[in-house]
Amino acid sequence: MPVASLGVSGFRERVLPRRLGPAYSLLLGSTWVSNIGDGIALAAGPLLMASVTRDPLLVAAAAVLLRLPWVLFGLYAGVLADRLDRKRMVVAVDVARAIVLLLFTVALTGGTVHVWLVLAVMFLLGTAETFADTASPTLLPMIVDPPDLGIANARLMAGYLTMNQLIAPPIGAALFAIGVAVPFGTQAVCVAFGAVLVGRMKVPPMPPRAEVSHVRRDIAEGFRWLWGNGPVRTLALTILVFNVTWGAAWSVLVLLAQDRLGMGPVGFGALTTAVAVGGLASTAAYDWLERRFTLAALMRVCLLTETLVHLGLALTTMPAVALVVMFAFGAEAFVWGATARAVRQRAVPTEFQGRVGSVYTLGLFGGLVVGQALGGVLASLWGVTAPFWFAFGGSAILLAIIWRELARIAHGTTTDA
Repeated sequence: MPVASLGVSGFRERVLPRRLGPAYSLLLGSTWVSNIGDGIALAAGPLLMASVTRDPLLVAAAAVLLRLPWVLFGLYAGVLADRLDRKRMVVAVDVARAIVLLLFTVALTGGTVHVWLVLAVMFLLGTAETFADTASPTLLPMIVDPPDLGIANARLMAGYLTMNQLIAPPIGAALFAIGVAVPFGTQAVCVAFGAVLVGRMKVPPMPPRAEVSHVRRDIAEGFRWLWGNGPVRTLALTILVFNVTWGAAWSVLVLLAQDRLGMGPVGFGALTTAVAVGGLASTAAYDWLERRFTLAALMRVCLLTETLVHLGLALTTMPAVALVVMFAFGAEAFVWGATARAVRQRAVPTEFQGRVGSVYTLGLFGGLVVGQALGGVLASLWGVTAPFWFAFGGSAILLAIIWRELARIAHGTTTDA
């Protein structure tokens, strides 16, 4: 019995180290539960749209309206996250999101749903997610010591991969088969429970602000701080450019899978699953990697791997090779995401976390939008592999430029390492 107890205790310590504290446990639980709900909607949302309209423009509009609020309100959300009580902000927005989902569930239960109602709900949910997802990451550096931010972010991302990408989507599809309203009611419960967990967190108070200035001035201060900090600025530009190249390639991945690799819908699903499995594999290895390699080395290997992923997909015509390449992409993307976020959180002062984080998110989604539009043009002019060659060339050039700078970025300093 003691041996078994020690085994369970040791496993729990590896998954959730005690030193991260009870507040982090609540934040992690909230994130994992919310990811289950969002993953359910990830499958149920497109199924619902396809059931009410066959117009591809309207189906695409639902995806656009879910992301548009990041562009419209992302910077403003960052200002609020630096002005308001961040915990209360997350709770309030999640409660509002749960109410929208509950009302939507009631409407779906009635049996008559217009496509415009679905589009309006997508926009409202996207708006709520913009404010919640901007404020939530800023809680982490307030409750976790800087040396532990890497492993803390790794656990959060592991929950995203496991719950949102692997477990929840099949559940969402099964719940939709039971009834169109069931998955959205389930998501409402998940979001509400996540709000309860965040509400129980004990978070240190925000440092007092000298004065309350205009929103535009606050946004400008965030940009000035970011632009004046060389490592943080370079990291932001790296994320922007790599999301342009990544967005260009991924915008036509389904066409590459079908037209070049000869993979059907199931095969394409296997490619996306390989990404999630790769992420889970690197989750298990992240603690080991962080202890044995510098952050600069991890960032260099991740960006080099992503560059080679584009090259591999541009060259291969074999599904098995593509699956291995996608597994490698998932592994590096997870390590890069956890490391880059930890580096930023360590470098940015608490009072600027919201604004600087929102600039990063704007660059992320802005890069994806530009890249996706560019990928479609390149594929239509020069074939389905053209976006992948573009992604390889662009990534390789940027990586060569910033290779030495990555040491400075990793340590958040302006001195050579």
